Amino acid sequence: MTQATDLRPLGPVETTVRRAQATLDELWVQTDVETRAYTGNIIALTVKKHLGRVEEALAGLEGRYAGRQIIGVLNGTDEVRVRVSLVPQPGGLYIERLTLDASPEQLQGAILPLLRPATVNHVWWGADARPSGVLLRELTDIADQVIADSLTLDIPPARHYALADLGWSRSAHWREALAQVFDSPDAARQLGQVNGLTVRYAGKNDLPARLFAGWVADTLGWPDLEGVTFRAARCGRENGDLCGLELAGDGVRFTLSAEGEDLVRTECHWPGMDRVTELNVPRMSLAEGLARVMARPERREVFERAWALARASLEKK
Repeated sequence: MTQATDLRPLGPVETTVRRAQATLDELWVQTDVETRAYTGNIIALTVKKHLGRVEEALAGLEGRYAGRQIIGVLNGTDEVRVRVSLVPQPGGLYIERLTLDASPEQLQGAILPLLRPATVNHVWWGADARPSGVLLRELTDIADQVIADSLTLDIPPARHYALADLGWSRSAHWREALAQVFDSPDAARQLGQVNGLTVRYAGKNDLPARLFAGWVADTLGWPDLEGVTFRAARCGRENGDLCGLELAGDGVRFTLSAEGEDLVRTECHWPGMDRVTELNVPRMSLAEGLARVMARPERREVFERAWALARASLEKK
């Protein structure tokens, strides 16, 4: 079998929207690969300063969920530049990558003809500001899944597509770790005493921390996030990732703190009990977060309740 190390990248080749498919076919002729990955489309919308990070994340998907990657780079010009390439993947396969530089208005008409039909459409908004015009709205109309920082963009959950939030996804290991602490019946019996939560996060982005807090509050039956404190911290993790948390109340305290790359120290204290353990809570890269939400979207109703509490807390800031 042809190995990924035997494959060479083909392209990028400058072309046009009209000739993009023909140019890709010409590149395919140059390969010895007979199998094409028709596993779906991912449309990644971004800006130039985030392009490298988006390309790196898409490369980490290895074509498992989207054999065609369309990257729309928003700029202020009305000219559409199109570059196509075949990017080698593990297992002796290529994925198709089409990169378009254009204004939001131009991208509206350019992206739809490039989608491979009869497959799943993932739309990822990979920038930190909402796009102008109706581009994102039009793409959500044809999306099976929308991947975005939903609180930044104020994109509420909807019924005609699955909304995946990368900040929510990348807190999954922390949610699993906290749930594991309370798998112990004696710890679970103390939850009724808990009335406050402190969440520590890396960098300046507190939105993933708010989604995490929304999940905790919903699980404990709190009506809002009034009892939650958010604190920026340094723990060597990426901007927005969690650094730790503390649940506390009358005579009880549960603390989880990042220790190194993958370990979290847990401390449980209540009358007659002082328990210290370590749990594995690995970092999740952007590519891993993307792969997670594309492979197994989480339960919609759990995310929606956490999102509603987090959104309400932002309105009170």
